[in-house]
Amino acid sequence: MKWRDRSAPTSVYAHETTTRHIGALYPCIVDSRIDDGGPVIGRDAFGAVFRFDPFKLYAAGHLTNPNLMVFGQIGRGKSSLVKTYLSRQLAFGRAAFVIDPKGEYGELARCLGVEPLRLMRGGKIRLNPLDIGSGTLEDVRSRRLQLLDALVTSSRGSPPSSRERSAIELALDSASTERGTPTLLHVVDCLLEPAPESALLINSEVGQLREDGRDVGLELRRLVHGDLKGIFDGETSAAIDLSRQLVVLDLSELYGGDVLGVLMACAGSWMHGMIQHQRDVGRQSILVFDEAWAVLRDVGVARWLQASWKLARAWGVSNVAILHRVSDLSSVGSAGSEQRQLAEGILLDSESRIIYSQAEGELLAARDLLHLNDVEQSVLTRLPRGIALWKFGSQTSIVHHVVARSERLIIDTDRAMHPA
Repeated sequence: MKWRDRSAPTSVYAHETTTRHIGALYPCIVDSRIDDGGPVIGRDAFGAVFRFDPFKLYAAGHLTNPNLMVFGQIGRGKSSLVKTYLSRQLAFGRAAFVIDPKGEYGELARCLGVEPLRLMRGGKIRLNPLDIGSGTLEDVRSRRLQLLDALVTSSRGSPPSSRERSAIELALDSASTERGTPTLLHVVDCLLEPAPESALLINSEVGQLREDGRDVGLELRRLVHGDLKGIFDGETSAAIDLSRQLVVLDLSELYGGDVLGVLMACAGSWMHGMIQHQRDVGRQSILVFDEAWAVLRDVGVARWLQASWKLARAWGVSNVAILHRVSDLSSVGSAGSEQRQLAEGILLDSESRIIYSQAEGELLAARDLLHLNDVEQSVLTRLPRGIALWKFGSQTSIVHHVVARSERLIIDTDRAMHPA
């Protein structure tokens, strides 16, 4: 291939190359395409079929982790992509779990033969966030303590003190000894009325241990007797089928409240137990956090989420975080804050990024946080609906998401805007 400088005489060529290097001339249009044999997403800018499967890409050495972040303004097609992506991954034998704050995944669930689990105060569905599946006793205990620490930090805005953390550990151990799989309600009871043998373990008195754990016990009590009563205050409802290939947790009844981050953390912890069950039967899983800003802005819950992100490879799970704007990652806290560092850490642990159209004001944040080059940055404001910039591993592509006619029912979030 010859690249002619049209300002020069006809016989003069400013650059000469072969088709082997055409990707350098047309970045994002022609690239070293990787076909992993996964579910079809659509077509790239060169018209070729585009497939994506983070598990196969990881196994082939093209990715260092299977986690994914999706950015996109409202109405640009990110929800349509995620819903069809999950549906197509199920056909490949994967399991999918969705934390749905706004109740937008109900049609996906029903079209695949399951009902969403709708959580509400005083409802019929109860989940035990401390029922987190299999593992060594020490591993299970550690993950339970991480969740309790996150819930306390989120609820009152500061982490437990050393005395409070010891009280939490002893209460959890006491509840686990008595019941096997503890519940939040039982942990609260053990914090507010500790056992004498628990106090002896740290050479303390029952009255002192009760005082040490009182504040955190009252904070956790809010989850079982206050704002979230009737959701996380008991054992998981027996009617829930643990072998489900798709689980959608509908949190729309509680969306917009100040407990949304805590709610999503408890839901996510319970889903990790489901994921462990899927792993035990040899099935890889996808866990979706929609409206992920609600988790990232809460330092306690964000710590828990980052720990979960780092365990993705060990658990055989691909975490998916969905946000509207790239700047959501920096708006969770001030420069240098722990919230900002955690959000950017989760981004670094998400090697695959899908970016739909962004406003002009987002370009600087997108360039800095996503490490975009000039060409990639320039296309972000000009992407039509349904077309996104995909970056994973060493590959960058512009991809048009193709929706089959049979999939249109599961992606329609604008039904209220249409004539009857």
